Amino acid sequence: WDEKPQLGGYDQAQAVTFVWLGQALLAALAIGGGGFEDELMERIRSGDVAVDLYRPADLQLWWLAADVGRALFQLLGRGVVPFVFGSLFFPVALPREVSVWAAFLVTLLLAMVVGFALRFLVALSAFWLLDGTGVTQMAWLVGMFCSGMLLPLNVFPGALGEVVRALPWSSLLQAPADVLLGEADPLGTYLFQASWAVALLALGRLVQSAATRRVVVQGG
Repeated sequence: WDEKPQLGGYDQAQAVTFVWLGQALLAALAIGGGGFEDELMERIRSGDVAVDLYRPADLQLWWLAADVGRALFQLLGRGVVPFVFGSLFFPVALPREVSVWAAFLVTLLLAMVVGFALRFLVALSAFWLLDGTGVTQMAWLVGMFCSGMLLPLNVFPGALGEVVRALPWSSLLQAPADVLLGEADPLGTYLFQASWAVALLALGRLVQSAATRRVVVQGG
């Protein structure tokens, strides 16, 4: 940003804020792994998922509640501390209005739901693939690239930038960051994130229904 001021529409302080926010949300949103998906995939491979399907609780809602709880714990334990550290020792651009912080927190909750919905689909692939390692690693790479974790999506040129900003992964980091930095309308961001959350959860429901009709037990 010293060489290209206002790159992506951010000044240097905003860019630094974006970087520290990404570090704060990395574990909470499980963009690079560490969520529930490995455990669910293992239960699918072992056949233990059959027990889960007999529970009175819905499989998707069960894992959603567990993952949101994990995300909130990670946000408090591994997110707030590095973000505060970065704010103390580096020039950052933080809002003074309580309303902006409140809007940002709403986008974080929606980001958690979108992130869960994406990873739930990845986990369900184990019903067909049995070993979903390749799918999981591909999902991590796409998530890192398309969420803004590697670079803010606003710096991507032309059509590429338009495409990645329209994908659901931009709901994870780019959307909350832009609301915090005052670069996006909160209501429009809510609508974008909520639309992807509903669409992905509905798709997950359909895939779950198809998967449970062909439960394959491997080694169990």
